Amino acid sequence: MDWKLELVSVPVSDVDRAKTFYTEQVGFVADHDHQVSDEVRFVQLTPPGSACSIALGTGMGQAEPGSVRGLQLVVADAAAARDELAGRGVEVSEVQDFPWGKFVFFADPDGNTWALQQLPVWG
Repeated sequence: MDWKLELVSVPVSDVDRAKTFYTEQVGFVADHDHQVSDEVRFVQLTPPGSACSIALGTGMGQAEPGSVRGLQLVVADAAAARDELAGRGVEVSEVQDFPWGKFVFFADPDGNTWALQQLPVWG
């Protein structure tokens, strides 16, 4: 039986600001944005090429805004991904080279942190 991770909740303080950051600056696709009731809003965003999405919203019992650390995306080229994000106004780290891959780090406006990893060529 497959167990597939398909949705990760990312707690934010301002859903509209976060949605704009993730779609316009980071390049995620906006899949859903539903105002279920006056108290509940559900926004689902997906990184390009990913089978897993993130959920932003209100009234969903999320953790404190900015409390998610170390979400990770795998990219083919860390330097190109860094240049793309920087070109869209995202504050990103320089490319860091480790034995387990090249990494670039950034945070959303609430402080939730992300890593982009370029996997090494395993021999």
